[in-house]
Amino acid sequence: MSDPDANPKLAYERPDDQRPSSAAAPPPEILQPHPVRHDPYAALRFRDFRLYLLGWIVSVIGSQILEVAVGWDLYQRTKNPLSLAWVGLVSALPIILLALPAGHLADLIDRRRIMITTGALTTLCAVALGLLSYSSGPLWAIYTILFLAAVAKAIGWPARSALVPSLVPSQSFANAIAWNTTAFQTAAMTGPALGGIIIAWNTTVPYFITAFTSLIFIATIIPIKKRPAPTRREPATLKSLAAGVKFVIDNQIILAIITLDLFAVLLGGATYILPIFATDILHVGARGFGWLRASPALGSLLGAIAVAHLPPMKRAGRALLLAVFGFGIATIIFGLSRNFWLSLAMLFLTGVFDNVSVVVRHTLVQVLTPDSMRGRVSAVNNIFVGASNELGGFESGVTARFFGPIISVVAGGIGTLIVVMLSAVIWPQVAKFGSLVDAQPTPENKAAG
Repeated sequence: MSDPDANPKLAYERPDDQRPSSAAAPPPEILQPHPVRHDPYAALRFRDFRLYLLGWIVSVIGSQILEVAVGWDLYQRTKNPLSLAWVGLVSALPIILLALPAGHLADLIDRRRIMITTGALTTLCAVALGLLSYSSGPLWAIYTILFLAAVAKAIGWPARSALVPSLVPSQSFANAIAWNTTAFQTAAMTGPALGGIIIAWNTTVPYFITAFTSLIFIATIIPIKKRPAPTRREPATLKSLAAGVKFVIDNQIILAIITLDLFAVLLGGATYILPIFATDILHVGARGFGWLRASPALGSLLGAIAVAHLPPMKRAGRALLLAVFGFGIATIIFGLSRNFWLSLAMLFLTGVFDNVSVVVRHTLVQVLTPDSMRGRVSAVNNIFVGASNELGGFESGVTARFFGPIISVVAGGIGTLIVVMLSAVIWPQVAKFGSLVDAQPTPENKAAG
């Protein structure tokens, strides 16, 4: 593995331990770079990124197990779609309220410390939910703990997103995003499948498993080397908090891609109401529910592996628009399906298409943003994308309550198609955007001005 502190710019003729010393100028032919080949494992050659990735995948498995347990438990207790809608609402509010100050915090202090602290809070919340599940505690207490867990997520998310670019050199960042997505989707596939098996046996154990995975995440973050503070450190004023919003508005590419993702997820997501489909429409029980939850992640995992091994997209903008359009089509078919295997296949395709969107969006958001503002811009991205996941769950639950789950999902898929077409018209530069490798960060003086 390469030295994690190395940041090579050229591929030299000689190996590292035989390079000429700085005292003697190397012959010109030694400095001649080779044509750089695509390295699908570039990001994995850095120790700190491997540590982060290990902890991240374990943590996401735990969080997915918890989400499966909460959704199944609440719907079995209430048989009311609104009980699932409230989960989305209490999870969205902290993101909306805390994302901007959390992003600024991530630009001021050690991002690892934020992640460790919020990981500890997540652990405590998981234990509390396990105790409430065991004692059949009141619903208001469950929603309160879910709100606190969402607070931890809202504060930790910008720090985690802003940390990743500092773990690898800039030329390996797109590859790091592909592997980060691979890790997430591996966990998002494994977690629900495990969750479905576990809740079919016991509905309390999943919460304590989640607490244990949070502790593992903390243990992998602690050894990561402390990164230097961003070169620009602004006081926490209203202007500095809003700087991330201004940067996104001024950068039309970033504004377009996160707006597209916002409405696609808000309208097209069916995750929160999958317990209804598993119980009342497809009649597949807890284990079938687990596989329904895991299927999008399986598709996204295979898509992420393909993206990591293939050369960088040459027309990333067009790929993004086509992927979100395909996501909408697959969502519509899922909503109309009465066959378990067809439903699994459509959810699988939503994962494949979503992965393309995630890689393009997250790469551009991080690469086009200077390091001094990555926390705040990540926070804005979190409001658009993170909150849209939760608000999408609230919207799906409310719509399912008054119009039925089928209309909720199909109407959302149609809305996604409309959003893609409008985005292509409003921001034509998105379809024209080329390779992700060519993206360059905005100069800090321009970003701050």
